Order: sequence, then C-alpha cells, then structure tokens
Amino acid sequence: MITLTLEKGRLLIADPTILNDTCFNRTIILVTEHTSKSSVGFILNRPSQHVLSDFVPDIDCDFQIYQGGPVEQDNLYFIHKVPQLIPNSIEVANGIYWGGNFDLLKELLIDKKLKSTDIRFFLGYSGWETNQLASELKTNSWFIAENNYENILAIRNANFWKNKLLQKGGKYKIWANAPSDVQMN
Repeated sequence: MITLTLEKGRLLIADPTILNDTCFNRTIILVTEHTSKSSVGFILNRPSQHVLSDFVPDIDCDFQIYQGGPVEQDNLYFIHKVPQLIPNSIEVANGIYWGGNFDLLKELLIDKKLKSTDIRFFLGYSGWETNQLASELKTNSWFIAENNYENILAIRNANFWKNKLLQKGGKYKIWANAPSDVQMN
C-alpha cells in the first residue's frame, strides 16, 4: 500500500475513530497550504444553513456557505477554479485556486457570471501549527488521499466521506456504513 505525504492540493480524510471530535468527525479537508511551519485547509463536506447573501447583503447570491474549520469563523474565505476572472489567486493544485481580488469577485457575482460549481465559500478555516498535523497523522486521526476529482467544487454529495472510506477499503469499509451516532447502532 502506498502512503502519501502531506502536501497542498491533497485531501485529509478524518479517520472514523475520531468520533468525539465534533469539529472534524467525518470530514474531508482540501489542504490549501502546507509548509514546515503550518498547514491550512477547508472542510469540503460540511455545508452550513447560510448562503452568501446572508453575509454579504449587497450580493444577491444563494451560493451555499460551508464551515471551513474552527479557526477565524467570523471570516469568509473562498476557493475557485476561475483564476482568469479573479486575479491575485493562489494556486493550490488541480486547477483549484484560493482567494483573490474580492472586489472583482463581488462584481462577477452581482453580474451572475459565476456558477456555484466555479467557487465555494467557507466560514473559517482548518489550521495546524508546526508538527501539530504531523502528530495527528502519526496517531492515525487522518489519512491522506489524492485530489483526483476533475472539479472538487462540484461535489455536493452527502456521502463524500463514506465514499472515500469505501475507496480506501479494508477496515474502512466497515466504518463507512456505521451511523454517525454509533450509539444508534
């Protein structure tokens, strides 16, 4: 079995055994930055009950907001696949970009020039300091997967985490079908 190293653009999949971690239980995180000093990513499969116009009222846009992680939850972040339209973006990998010129983004949204599959918004982010994530990987809180999706922003599947476990196989197949509240089993 090939073990992947952590690098930006890859996915962090929460191990099923972190049941009591309400923040990261059953999550998939796109790693947008990984250096020797820190790591940053956004939870891809935790939609909130909010849409963009709830936070930016001058934009009439119903794109769903996702919970990006526990850090800076009062800030709005975004990843996208249209760097030609949103300058000053940082390339993550596989045609996915992080951030960019928010004023131009607002114009694009007001003019309805973006689709929800072009961009995803997050409240907060997931972040780790030096060696913190490496330690969590050693204790098997996470496993790493390639982001081999043509457009990961288009995935709205409630079974995203379950499907990644089924792909991993082995002991993960058993956990894939376990209820989110194991006491209900």
